[in-house]
Amino acid sequence: MKIAVMSCIHGNYEALNAVLSDIDAQKADKIFCLGDLVGYGPYPNQVVEMIRSLDIPTCQGCWDEDIVEGLNSCECSYPSVLAEKRGRVAHEWTNQEIHPETRSFLATLPMVVQEDNLCFVHGSPHSQHEYLLPDIHAFTALERVLSTGADVMFCGHTHVPYVRALSEGTFQVRISQPNADPDQTGRFEAPLKRLINAGSVGEPRHGRTDATYVLYDSETQDVALREVPYDYQKTCQAIIEKGLPPIFAWRLAQGMEYAERAEDPTHVCER
Repeated sequence: MKIAVMSCIHGNYEALNAVLSDIDAQKADKIFCLGDLVGYGPYPNQVVEMIRSLDIPTCQGCWDEDIVEGLNSCECSYPSVLAEKRGRVAHEWTNQEIHPETRSFLATLPMVVQEDNLCFVHGSPHSQHEYLLPDIHAFTALERVLSTGADVMFCGHTHVPYVRALSEGTFQVRISQPNADPDQTGRFEAPLKRLINAGSVGEPRHGRTDATYVLYDSETQDVALREVPYDYQKTCQAIIEKGLPPIFAWRLAQGMEYAERAEDPTHVCER
């Protein structure tokens, strides 16, 4: 089965349409979405309506959660104070813009979607706000995949696509208990796992303006990172016209983020 996986649409209807057209041309059998349907972009209602009309299995992104639960604003949610300030403006605009049925749909989205030996999350299985960056420590990455019971885990949130193979390994754990042998150890083996990031449809940050998504063949296990050009200038114009921060249009036209990074991207909020 050929599976298309996309993430982080962020209200960019132009990019979504282009990606869906490419998915159709690639003759994918099924589509999964890793969330962040809203936020930053000018067309949140239209994006959600498209996802709903196509009945695409979707997990809840950090922006989807924040629109439902209220802004979880801290350095865990944003890579910098600068990004947090801009995020607040985008949150307030999106919160006023979306329709009641859009908010209700976002509230129904699950945190994790699983099918056979595949798992789909936004940030990680532990939090929609956790960044699994390409250079994350191998043990941390492997733990996240193992916690789902899947062989392949798809994530988004970073807006940068990548494929990470987590090689087979043996782990040794030392157990400390009262009145027990201090040298008692336990061992377990982890088979080959894979972590695949779909990048971003609506706000790519890989240095180019093209939208990105992933094609995965469940029979051959082949992975293709697809890049799809679209009329990003039309979205940039709509961002400005609708009163969103102009910096969102600038970075969309550059294909990059404009903020310093958090020192520890694996840290998540504790509410």
